[in-house]
Amino acid sequence: MPTTSSHEARRAAVLGSPVAHSLSPVLHRAAYAELGLDGWTYDRYDVDEQGIAGFLSGLDEPEPGARRWAGLSLTMPLKRAVIPLLDEITVTAASVEAVNTVLFTDDGRRIGDNTDIPGMVAALEERGIRAVESATVLGAGATASSALAALARICEGEVTAYVRSEERAREMRGWGERLGVAVRTADWARAAEGLRAPLVISTTPAGATDGLAQAVPASGGTLFDVLYDPWPTALAGAWRGAVIGGLDLLVHQAVLQVELMTGCGPAPLAAMRAAGEAELRARAA
Repeated sequence: MPTTSSHEARRAAVLGSPVAHSLSPVLHRAAYAELGLDGWTYDRYDVDEQGIAGFLSGLDEPEPGARRWAGLSLTMPLKRAVIPLLDEITVTAASVEAVNTVLFTDDGRRIGDNTDIPGMVAALEERGIRAVESATVLGAGATASSALAALARICEGEVTAYVRSEERAREMRGWGERLGVAVRTADWARAAEGLRAPLVISTTPAGATDGLAQAVPASGGTLFDVLYDPWPTALAGAWRGAVIGGLDLLVHQAVLQVELMTGCGPAPLAAMRAAGEAELRARAA
C-alpha cells in the first residue's frame, strides 16, 4: 500500500556509460509506485566523464513547466569525475572519494553522497552478518574501496586484498590506512587462499573470478559477489556457503537513494527487490 499520496512531482535518473543495462530505473519506479509518488519519473542517460559537466549545467536551466530534479544515481565512470562539480560531499562519500548519489537542494546546491557503503553493510546485516573476524577482498577498484569502508564497520581483524599489480596493492593499503582497516595485500595468483576467509567480497568484473570456482573450499563462509548480471557467476554457483549477490547490494543502496531523494520512507525493499528479480528473469528469457 502506498505510504503517501501527495508529494510534488519531481524527476530523477541514473547516469553512466554504458548505462543501458542499469536496473536502477526498475527499482526506483517500483518504489515510486509503492510510495504513491504519482508523477515522479526516473530515467537513464548515457553520460561519460567528458559529458557530466555539460549535463549538470543543463539541469540548471529547466524548460518552463518541467519537473524539478530531485537527484541522480551515478555509476561508472562518474563516481569520482563528478566530485569537482559538486558544492559539497558527505563524510561517507569523502571517505572513499566516490559519489553514487547527487541530491539537489531547494536553494540550488548539489550534494554528493555514497549509498554503496551503507548499502553493503545493510545487505550483510540482512543475512545476519554484523561482525567478522577477518575478510578477503577480491579486486582493487572503486567498489573495493567501498568494500573496505563497509568492512571498517564490521571487521574486527585483518582484511586481505588480492590484486594484480603492486600499484593496486599500494592503493589498497593506502585505503586501509585512511579508513582504519588493517589491510594486507597478496598477489592475485594466490587468490584461492583467500576463499577460506569467513567473508569474501568479490568486486571484480564479470569473468575475472571464474578460474577460482574450482578452488572453492568444502565448507565456505559467506561470499558477497557484487555482480548481478549475469547471475550466478561461476564463483557464486560453486560456492558452498552463504551467498549474497549484487542485486542485494543494488537494492539496499537504492532504498537509501529513494529515501534521500524523495524524503519518504521507509522505501519498499521487498517491492524493489521483486521488481529487480523480475527484470533479470525477463532479460534471461
